[in-house]
Amino acid sequence: MHGTLARWRACLSMCLLAAGCGGPSEEEKDPPAPVVCASENNPFADKVFSFSPGDSAGFGQDGYPTIVLGPPRGGGSGMGSLDVLSLGERGEIVLEFTDIGVVDGPGVDLLVFENAFSNYAETAFVAVSEDGKTWREFPCDPSDGTQGYPGCAGVKPVFSTPDNGISPTDPSVAGGDGFDLSTLGVARARFIRIRDSGLNGYGFTSGGFDLDAVAVVNGSPICEWK
Repeated sequence: MHGTLARWRACLSMCLLAAGCGGPSEEEKDPPAPVVCASENNPFADKVFSFSPGDSAGFGQDGYPTIVLGPPRGGGSGMGSLDVLSLGERGEIVLEFTDIGVVDGPGVDLLVFENAFSNYAETAFVAVSEDGKTWREFPCDPSDGTQGYPGCAGVKPVFSTPDNGISPTDPSVAGGDGFDLSTLGVARARFIRIRDSGLNGYGFTSGGFDLDAVAVVNGSPICEWK
Protein backbone atom coordinates (compact mmCIF):
# COMPACT_ATOMS: atom_id res chain seq x y z
CA MET A 1 0.00 0.00 0.00
CA HIS A 2 2.76 2.41 1.01
CA GLY A 3 4.84 1.43 -2.01
CA THR A 4 1.93 2.15 -4.34
CA LEU A 5 1.38 5.56 -2.73
CA ALA A 6 5.06 6.40 -3.01
CA ARG A 7 5.13 5.50 -6.72
CA TRP A 8 2.01 7.61 -7.31
CA ARG A 9 3.65 10.62 -5.56
CA ALA A 10 6.79 10.14 -7.64
CA CYS A 11 4.80 10.07 -10.87
CA LEU A 12 2.84 13.15 -9.84
CA SER A 13 6.06 15.04 -9.10
CA MET A 14 7.49 14.12 -12.49
CA CYS A 15 4.30 15.25 -14.23
CA LEU A 16 4.31 18.58 -12.41
CA LEU A 17 7.98 19.08 -13.21
CA ALA A 18 7.36 18.37 -16.89
CA ALA A 19 4.43 20.74 -16.96
CA GLY A 20 6.37 23.48 -15.21
CA CYS A 21 9.72 23.13 -16.94
CA GLY A 22 9.36 21.28 -20.23
CA GLY A 23 5.70 21.35 -21.23
CA PRO A 24 4.52 23.68 -23.98
CA SER A 25 2.73 26.86 -23.01
CA GLU A 26 -0.69 27.70 -24.37
CA GLU A 27 0.97 30.08 -26.83
CA GLU A 28 3.34 27.39 -28.05
CA LYS A 29 0.68 24.79 -28.80
CA ASP A 30 -0.26 24.29 -32.46
CA PRO A 31 -3.49 26.10 -33.36
CA PRO A 32 -6.42 23.86 -34.24
CA ALA A 33 -6.73 22.96 -37.91
CA PRO A 34 -9.35 25.05 -39.71
CA VAL A 35 -12.56 23.46 -40.88
CA VAL A 36 -13.50 24.34 -44.46
CA CYS A 37 -17.05 23.79 -45.68
CA ALA A 38 -18.09 23.55 -49.30
CA SER A 39 -19.57 26.75 -50.70
CA GLU A 40 -21.45 25.08 -53.54
CA ASN A 41 -25.14 24.30 -53.20
CA ASN A 42 -25.64 21.56 -55.77
CA PRO A 43 -28.13 18.90 -54.62
CA PHE A 44 -27.11 16.39 -57.31
CA ALA A 45 -24.30 13.84 -57.46
CA ASP A 46 -20.97 15.50 -58.23
CA LYS A 47 -18.83 12.62 -59.46
CA VAL A 48 -18.83 8.93 -60.27
CA PHE A 49 -16.76 7.10 -57.67
CA SER A 50 -16.93 3.74 -59.49
CA PHE A 51 -18.91 1.94 -62.18
CA SER A 52 -19.02 -1.82 -62.78
CA PRO A 53 -21.33 -2.46 -65.76
CA GLY A 54 -23.10 -5.78 -66.06
CA ASP A 55 -24.10 -7.78 -69.11
CA SER A 56 -26.27 -5.77 -71.57
CA ALA A 57 -24.98 -2.45 -70.24
CA GLY A 58 -23.90 0.17 -72.73
CA PHE A 59 -26.76 2.55 -73.42
CA GLY A 60 -25.81 6.09 -72.41
CA GLN A 61 -22.08 5.45 -72.09
CA ASP A 62 -21.36 7.96 -74.85
CA GLY A 63 -22.52 10.63 -72.39
CA TYR A 64 -20.90 9.04 -69.34
CA PRO A 65 -20.19 10.26 -66.67
CA THR A 66 -22.08 13.55 -66.99
CA ILE A 67 -25.27 11.74 -68.01
CA VAL A 68 -25.82 10.58 -64.40
CA LEU A 69 -24.73 13.86 -62.80
CA GLY A 70 -26.88 16.96 -62.53
CA PRO A 71 -30.69 17.11 -62.53
CA PRO A 72 -33.13 14.46 -63.76
CA ARG A 73 -34.73 14.72 -67.17
CA GLY A 74 -38.00 12.94 -66.62
CA GLY A 75 -40.43 11.95 -69.33
CA GLY A 76 -43.52 11.75 -67.12
CA SER A 77 -45.84 8.86 -66.46
CA GLY A 78 -46.17 7.77 -70.10
CA MET A 79 -42.62 7.91 -71.43
CA GLY A 80 -39.22 7.02 -70.00
CA SER A 81 -36.28 9.39 -70.41
CA LEU A 82 -33.43 8.54 -72.77
CA ASP A 83 -31.00 10.67 -70.75
CA VAL A 84 -29.92 7.62 -68.75
CA LEU A 85 -27.12 5.12 -68.23
CA SER A 86 -28.02 1.41 -68.37
CA LEU A 87 -26.27 -0.55 -65.63
CA GLY A 88 -26.77 -3.98 -67.17
CA GLU A 89 -27.50 -7.19 -65.30
CA ARG A 90 -26.37 -6.73 -61.69
CA GLY A 91 -24.32 -3.72 -62.75
CA GLU A 92 -23.32 -1.31 -60.01
CA ILE A 93 -22.51 2.39 -59.82
CA VAL A 94 -21.32 4.49 -56.87
CA LEU A 95 -21.92 8.24 -56.90
CA GLU A 96 -20.29 10.78 -54.61
CA PHE A 97 -21.50 14.10 -53.23
CA THR A 98 -18.64 16.56 -52.70
CA ASP A 99 -20.47 19.70 -51.58
CA ILE A 100 -23.85 18.78 -50.09
CA GLY A 101 -24.17 15.52 -48.15
CA VAL A 102 -27.41 13.69 -47.39
CA VAL A 103 -28.60 14.02 -43.79
CA ASP A 104 -31.46 12.46 -41.90
CA GLY A 105 -34.28 15.02 -41.81
CA PRO A 106 -38.06 14.94 -41.96
CA GLY A 107 -39.35 12.27 -44.33
CA VAL A 108 -37.53 11.43 -47.56
CA ASP A 109 -33.84 12.42 -47.59
CA LEU A 110 -32.74 11.20 -51.03
CA LEU A 111 -34.39 10.72 -54.43
CA VAL A 112 -33.20 8.24 -57.06
CA PHE A 113 -34.48 8.77 -60.61
CA GLU A 114 -34.75 6.02 -63.22
CA ASN A 115 -36.90 6.10 -66.37
CA ALA A 116 -39.83 4.03 -65.16
CA PHE A 117 -43.22 4.71 -66.75
CA SER A 118 -46.78 3.36 -66.53
CA ASN A 119 -46.47 -0.19 -65.19
CA TYR A 120 -42.92 -0.71 -66.40
CA ALA A 121 -40.26 -0.83 -63.69
CA GLU A 122 -36.60 -1.84 -63.60
CA THR A 123 -35.49 -2.32 -60.04
CA ALA A 124 -32.27 -1.75 -58.13
CA PHE A 125 -30.93 -1.87 -54.59
CA VAL A 126 -29.80 1.41 -53.01
CA ALA A 127 -27.13 1.70 -50.32
CA VAL A 128 -25.48 4.66 -48.59
CA SER A 129 -22.11 5.33 -47.00
CA GLU A 130 -20.30 8.19 -45.33
CA ASP A 131 -16.78 7.02 -46.23
CA GLY A 132 -17.27 4.91 -49.36
CA LYS A 133 -16.20 1.77 -47.47
CA THR A 134 -18.87 0.90 -44.93
CA TRP A 135 -22.29 0.47 -46.53
CA ARG A 136 -25.88 0.23 -45.33
CA GLU A 137 -28.40 -1.04 -47.87
CA PHE A 138 -32.10 -0.23 -47.90
CA PRO A 139 -34.39 -3.27 -47.80
CA CYS A 140 -35.75 -3.94 -51.29
CA ASP A 141 -37.95 -6.72 -52.66
CA PRO A 142 -37.50 -6.77 -56.46
CA SER A 143 -39.71 -9.84 -56.77
CA ASP A 144 -42.86 -8.33 -55.25
CA GLY A 145 -44.47 -6.51 -58.16
CA THR A 146 -47.89 -6.81 -56.58
CA GLN A 147 -46.84 -4.46 -53.78
CA GLY A 148 -44.89 -2.16 -56.09
CA TYR A 149 -41.41 -3.55 -55.40
CA PRO A 150 -41.20 -2.11 -51.88
CA GLY A 151 -37.95 -0.36 -50.99
CA CYS A 152 -36.47 -0.53 -54.49
CA ALA A 153 -35.39 2.18 -56.89
CA GLY A 154 -36.60 2.21 -60.49
CA VAL A 155 -40.29 1.99 -59.71
CA LYS A 156 -41.89 5.45 -60.00
CA PRO A 157 -41.98 7.73 -63.06
CA VAL A 158 -39.94 10.93 -63.09
CA PHE A 159 -41.75 14.23 -63.60
CA SER A 160 -39.02 16.80 -62.96
CA THR A 161 -36.90 18.06 -65.82
CA PRO A 162 -34.93 21.33 -66.07
CA ASP A 163 -37.45 22.96 -68.41
CA ASN A 164 -40.75 22.33 -66.65
CA GLY A 165 -40.24 24.09 -63.32
CA ILE A 166 -40.97 20.99 -61.21
CA SER A 167 -38.54 20.89 -58.30
CA PRO A 168 -36.24 17.86 -58.41
CA THR A 169 -35.81 17.97 -54.62
CA ASP A 170 -39.50 17.97 -53.68
CA PRO A 171 -40.63 14.36 -53.21
CA SER A 172 -44.29 15.34 -53.52
CA VAL A 173 -43.92 16.42 -57.17
CA ALA A 174 -40.52 15.34 -58.55
CA GLY A 175 -41.26 11.66 -59.03
CA GLY A 176 -38.55 9.08 -58.60
CA ASP A 177 -38.08 6.86 -55.59
CA GLY A 178 -37.53 8.31 -52.13
CA PHE A 179 -35.27 6.97 -49.37
CA ASP A 180 -35.24 7.94 -45.70
CA LEU A 181 -31.96 7.51 -43.81
CA SER A 182 -33.86 6.86 -40.59
CA THR A 183 -34.89 3.52 -42.09
CA LEU A 184 -31.28 2.43 -41.65
CA GLY A 185 -30.51 4.42 -38.52
CA VAL A 186 -27.97 6.47 -40.51
CA ALA A 187 -27.37 10.16 -39.75
CA ARG A 188 -25.63 11.22 -42.97
CA ALA A 189 -24.09 9.93 -46.20
CA ARG A 190 -21.76 11.13 -48.96
CA PHE A 191 -21.83 8.10 -51.24
CA ILE A 192 -24.77 6.40 -52.96
CA ARG A 193 -24.50 2.90 -54.39
CA ILE A 194 -27.08 1.65 -56.91
CA ARG A 195 -27.03 -2.03 -57.89
CA ASP A 196 -29.23 -3.60 -60.54
CA SER A 197 -31.43 -6.29 -59.00
CA GLY A 198 -30.80 -8.92 -61.66
CA LEU A 199 -34.55 -9.36 -62.17
CA ASN A 200 -35.06 -6.90 -65.02
CA GLY A 201 -35.13 -7.24 -68.80
CA TYR A 202 -31.72 -7.72 -70.45
CA GLY A 203 -30.58 -7.68 -74.03
CA PHE A 204 -28.39 -5.72 -76.43
CA THR A 205 -26.98 -2.58 -74.76
CA SER A 206 -29.95 -1.20 -72.84
CA GLY A 207 -30.56 -3.83 -70.18
CA GLY A 208 -31.28 -3.41 -66.52
CA PHE A 209 -31.72 -0.37 -64.32
CA ASP A 210 -31.41 2.92 -66.23
CA LEU A 211 -29.99 5.65 -63.99
CA ASP A 212 -31.06 9.23 -64.68
CA ALA A 213 -29.96 11.14 -61.56
CA VAL A 214 -29.94 11.31 -57.77
CA ALA A 215 -30.89 14.33 -55.67
CA VAL A 216 -30.44 15.36 -52.04
CA VAL A 217 -33.69 16.35 -50.34
CA ASN A 218 -32.33 16.89 -46.84
CA GLY A 219 -28.68 17.90 -46.83
CA SER A 220 -25.92 19.96 -45.25
CA PRO A 221 -22.57 21.30 -46.53
CA ILE A 222 -19.67 18.87 -46.46
CA CYS A 223 -16.89 20.16 -44.22
CA GLU A 224 -13.30 18.92 -44.02
CA TRP A 225 -10.24 19.52 -41.83
CA LYS A 226 -7.54 21.38 -43.74
